[in-house]
Amino acid sequence: MAICPKNKSSKARRDKRRSPNYKMKAPTLVKCSHCGALSEPHKVCKACGYYNKKSVVAVED
Repeated sequence: MAICPKNKSSKARRDKRRSPNYKMKAPTLVKCSHCGALSEPHKVCKACGYYNKKSVVAVED
């Protein structure tokens, strides 16, 4: 047998239960191995264009 609620849960009660996880998080930042600038992990560095110690994108200064 499946779980069957006796009464309908209101939208307010349902949303209160979900609320602790509903917030913005600060982005995770790591130092670039080439230039030392902060960037998101597993993404090309916007400052120097390097990813995984290889030049991927030519960046204009």
